[in-house]
Amino acid sequence: MHDKPDETVGTLIEEFLTARATRKPSPHTLAAYRRDLTTVAELVAADGDASPLHLSVSALSPKVMRAAFARFAAPRAAASVHRAWSTWNSFFTFLVAEGVVPGNPMPAVGRPRTPLPRPKPLRGEDTPEELLAAVARAEGRQRDPWPERDLAVLALALCAGLRLSELLALRVSSVAGRDGERRVDVTGKGGRPRTVPIEDGVDRVLVGYLDSRRYRFGSRSVRPDSPLLVDRRGEALLRGGLQYLVESCYRRAGIGDRVPRGARLHALRHTFATRLAEDGASAAEIMRLLGHASLASSQTYIEVTAGQQRAAVAANRTNRALSGLTPPR
Repeated sequence: MHDKPDETVGTLIEEFLTARATRKPSPHTLAAYRRDLTTVAELVAADGDASPLHLSVSALSPKVMRAAFARFAAPRAAASVHRAWSTWNSFFTFLVAEGVVPGNPMPAVGRPRTPLPRPKPLRGEDTPEELLAAVARAEGRQRDPWPERDLAVLALALCAGLRLSELLALRVSSVAGRDGERRVDVTGKGGRPRTVPIEDGVDRVLVGYLDSRRYRFGSRSVRPDSPLLVDRRGEALLRGGLQYLVESCYRRAGIGDRVPRGARLHALRHTFATRLAEDGASAAEIMRLLGHASLASSQTYIEVTAGQQRAAVAANRTNRALSGLTPPR
């Protein structure tokens, strides 16, 4: 049982965030938790004299939380409201487990249903192949071309479906297994581990990249515990550097107009999943390979593929000819 059942909301938020940190969320996720908690707390405090973080947790009744979320929801998209609701639900679940409050008021607070985001793969049937071919060629315009490294990044995203954070977390030892059974060991969202098989082509790309890295920085640079992806100085790639690298690959390949807005590196992961679905993979197989927490996320790729198939059938000229031979229903 928690020894201070009437602590302030600010103190309890810090305790909650400390507890969540053991799950190794990204800094962006922790910042979003803090923002959602403090923003709604400010709306609760607007009706009283206490500052948001000096509120007593006992003041957070179902009625108060419903009113605060009604005001929170008014200017915001459904997805933002849904995320904040989930954050507060996790916060109260933590408080119940700690014995701070007797129950969680959030089930009494309505939340919008949000449709799952639609996949955003690269546009164009042969775009992935064009991208890989262009990046494999070293261009004189680059100050310090390193096509082996750039190709390795694209291969892992396009042929293993890794997220940006997963790519950055890879170690040299993450690529393992015997010949014919090579794999990448990945730490996904929420620290969930998964294994993604890689084919011989990807393996050869990674071997070539590590060989080029030994040439640049020496054998000590590819120790098993070293970051798998590094910048041109041999230091671990960071988020901004990886995003810039992928953007530059798009520019060099001349396919910037085929990359969906708002899905730069993620478009490669979506392309991986969409092609899996097109080639007959089940939602369960896609779920395991992409590390989705729910089958519904993986099912969206199957649905998109079905829609594309129907559009292709509709484009058949014979169908249009038939429509002119029969009266409309």
